[in-house]
Amino acid sequence: MEVINTPLPGVLVFKPRIFTDDRGHFFEGYNQREYAEYLGNVSFVQDNVSRSLRGVLRGLHFQNPRPQGKLVRVLRGEIFDVVVDIRRASPSFGGAFSIRLSADNALMIWIPRGFAHGFLTLSETADILYKTTDFYMPAAEHCIAWNDPHLGIDWPLSAPALLSPKDAVGKSLQDSEVFP
Repeated sequence: MEVINTPLPGVLVFKPRIFTDDRGHFFEGYNQREYAEYLGNVSFVQDNVSRSLRGVLRGLHFQNPRPQGKLVRVLRGEIFDVVVDIRRASPSFGGAFSIRLSADNALMIWIPRGFAHGFLTLSETADILYKTTDFYMPAAEHCIAWNDPHLGIDWPLSAPALLSPKDAVGKSLQDSEVFP
């Protein structure tokens, strides 16, 4: 497995070794011993799977209190994945990182606690798997506006994004209940 550092400290991209032959391919999706070297003693408590249609934009989501670390992979399709540092004391506060994740490239991204996360579906459909370090708590969920101009995210939109009512009213980063 190759580990790729990003401009946001703690956010990592994992590229598995893929073994391919005329039957198809194989790779380890997760190996606790190997990931512990990079993530420490992380314990995942919940797996979530979401399916989204082309043009669906989800996020930018985070929980506070009870923040979640997330290990995200695409099982089918392709997404434009975005992570934003929402720790006010961080030198990279408000910094964003984006990457294309797909079933074909098999990349996985680690999003530590203290970051917001969102994605735009680029393929006809996309199935995404999230391993999380804490349980989902609706009362703790927050949403930063995906189009907050202070974040400078260059979303690859060919048409208006399809948003949930909750995501359509996300707050600016400055007005959100981010971390100290």
